[in-house]
Amino acid sequence: MEYVMAIKPQWRTLFSVTFLSLAMMGNVARAENIPIVTGQQWMASSDAEKKAYLVGIANLLDVERAYAGPTANSTDIAQRFGKGMQGQTLDSVRQGLDNYYASHPTMVQHPVIETLWFQMVVPGLNKNP
Repeated sequence: MEYVMAIKPQWRTLFSVTFLSLAMMGNVARAENIPIVTGQQWMASSDAEKKAYLVGIANLLDVERAYAGPTANSTDIAQRFGKGMQGQTLDSVRQGLDNYYASHPTMVQHPVIETLWFQMVVPGLNKNP
């Protein structure tokens, strides 16, 4: 339980910056109008749009790592994300998400960032302890 409580502020930061990045990529939107990108939007997007989303996530994690600086530790969200995604490319992540949503159509209402975390990062952490 203590571990879960320690991650919550980092998740809030991750989601906040992700949504801010998405708002900046499209038309300027008011904060309350920024949607959560779900599998439904993911599957309706072009490969270029999917890659842009993933590049935004990668940039967000780079900013988080830079902000944490030398005080970062292995429990920081950006560090865990990086370790869990070790060996992945933009194309392999895009294809992994495509495959997941195609084979789990009932999950398309779930946020892409949640799917990315639980279907790719967490299993990657188990492979790369």
